[in-house]
Amino acid sequence: MLPHPPAAPPQAQIDADVARALAEDIGSGDVTAALLPDSDDIAYLLCKQDAVIAGRPWFDATHRALDPQVRIHWRVLEGDHVKAGTVLATLEGRSRSLVSAERTSLNFLQTLSGTATTTATYVAAVAGTKARILDTRKTLPGLRLAQKYAVRCGGGDNHRIGLFDTVMLKENHIRAAGSLTAAVQAARAQQPSLPLVVEVEDLQQLQEALAAGCERILIDDFTPAMRREAVRTAAGRIPLEVSGSVDLTTLRSIAEDGVDCISIGGLTKHVQAIDLSLKLGPPPA
Repeated sequence: MLPHPPAAPPQAQIDADVARALAEDIGSGDVTAALLPDSDDIAYLLCKQDAVIAGRPWFDATHRALDPQVRIHWRVLEGDHVKAGTVLATLEGRSRSLVSAERTSLNFLQTLSGTATTTATYVAAVAGTKARILDTRKTLPGLRLAQKYAVRCGGGDNHRIGLFDTVMLKENHIRAAGSLTAAVQAARAQQPSLPLVVEVEDLQQLQEALAAGCERILIDDFTPAMRREAVRTAAGRIPLEVSGSVDLTTLRSIAEDGVDCISIGGLTKHVQAIDLSLKLGPPPA
């Protein structure tokens, strides 16, 4: 469990995500649920595999969109590690609403819990080093804030949210500007209040970035020897981030080289959904 579960995105954003998802699933109406008597009923939410839970706000909003009076009793917190067979929550509401909301609510919870679970695995792999695990912009379209929230539930940190909140100078930007230094100067002149991250391709560019100044330097696809030399050269003056060719087989050695951050697109890009089910009736004893 996290010491402090992360703050969720604004409720308006969550409601918009839910409205869009319900519209594509229910459309003009749930023709199967309409066959049921619309009576008071109960249900329970079961997790079928070990997981880190994330997505409660979307699950709740989905059910409340169809039944504002539904009562949801959670047994776990966001960021909790749970074992297979754990009953996560019980629900009390109208039978038709419970079954109509089932798939959409589970889609959110299984996807975001998958992101949190993967993130937690990477965070555990660098335990004892100073490296922080970061996400990227390689997110599912329309679910960026949700997935980045799930990364935080898994103990990771967010990189920039989008193209608007951080200036990130990469190879093409530097080439178009004429030089790394010129690109940094233009960024500082036009966006002085925004964080600046600079990607470098070799040790000479690293020296130039250190001299020009920025909030973080991205060393992309450096060899292990180059990476260790970059850490020695930077000497803590500006945090170093590693990106590219990172997986669980290489992660620990990269972290032990002394870098500050490791960004991994697979946290949000390669989603392995968690196996969940919502069943009508009381939970098993």
